[in-house]
Amino acid sequence: MADKGSGGSRLPLALPAASQGCSSGGSGSSAGGSGNPRPPRNLQGLLQMAITAGSEEPDPPPEPMSAERRQWLQEAMSAAFRGQREEVEQMKSCLRVLSQPTPPMAGEAEMANDQQEREGALELLADLCENMDNAADFCQLSGMHLLVGRYLEAGAAGLRWRAAQLIGTCSQNVAAIQEQVLGLGALRKLLRLLDRDACDTVRVKALFAISCLVREQEAGLLQFLRLDGFSVLMRAMQQQVQKLKVKSAFLLQNLLVGHPEHKGTLCSMGMVQQLVALVRTEHSPFHEHVLGALCSLVTDFPQGVRECREPELGLEELLRHRCQLLQQHEEYQEELEFCEKLLQTCFSSPTDDSMDR
Repeated sequence: MADKGSGGSRLPLALPAASQGCSSGGSGSSAGGSGNPRPPRNLQGLLQMAITAGSEEPDPPPEPMSAERRQWLQEAMSAAFRGQREEVEQMKSCLRVLSQPTPPMAGEAEMANDQQEREGALELLADLCENMDNAADFCQLSGMHLLVGRYLEAGAAGLRWRAAQLIGTCSQNVAAIQEQVLGLGALRKLLRLLDRDACDTVRVKALFAISCLVREQEAGLLQFLRLDGFSVLMRAMQQQVQKLKVKSAFLLQNLLVGHPEHKGTLCSMGMVQQLVALVRTEHSPFHEHVLGALCSLVTDFPQGVRECREPELGLEELLRHRCQLLQQHEEYQEELEFCEKLLQTCFSSPTDDSMDR
């Protein structure tokens, strides 16, 4: 696969040396006759050159580009444009494969070959669309309509997770594509996959796409809230799939840090109690992100602190015991810091009244 930044074709490896008359520093091809200064031979000469470089005298006019240099630039530009055209043609070819109807009355072998061809097309598109220009072209070719309308709900899990991955790849950090995807109703389908799909890989890829649509994207976050996305995220953290748990908790922590205005909504959902219950499960690296989310939920938010202080949660005892367990393990230092911060924030103030003042 060609380097994604190159547009599919390699450029010449090195720029030919410029003609002597274009060398930096203004030095000519000979010591005299050109009027240009000699290159500095020592530190004193370099200092003098730096001082005189700021003089008000105009620079000498540039000399004409050499034929060799002009040819190199023409070849480089031609290779770049040719590579982009080739990649667009590849995307069109992939979309032709994906647009084909499922073969009617096909045998098992034919169905397997058809699925394999479609999966290959989705994988190639995901590779090509790492390049943002290709991602924009893919959307202009109506590729996103095909993914959302057909492949997120395909019968084969291999097609569903590859479609979700491609949506995330195209959408991350590109507002125009995010808006198109949101307008197609993809977020509702992705949340359904995260919440209900039987395949763990589909759920993980759906979460990736969701993250690309709601982080740093106000319209995406508003849709996420309307669709009860935080409840879906909490249920994902309660699953047995470690990768899904970690990524869900990380997204929750990120959203709390970036959008503290939603802390009240989360507290009203019982998020504090549910996060504490997760911390009580068998210890794993996932707990670092759960405690991080809990820290974000109580920072500068008295309601969250009050809920953490509820005696029936037993959070203070849990945190002190956890600190003792983690102190001898360098790999858990961030988790230890979250525990200490929670103890300081929630249990160092004598009364709730003093906290509210």
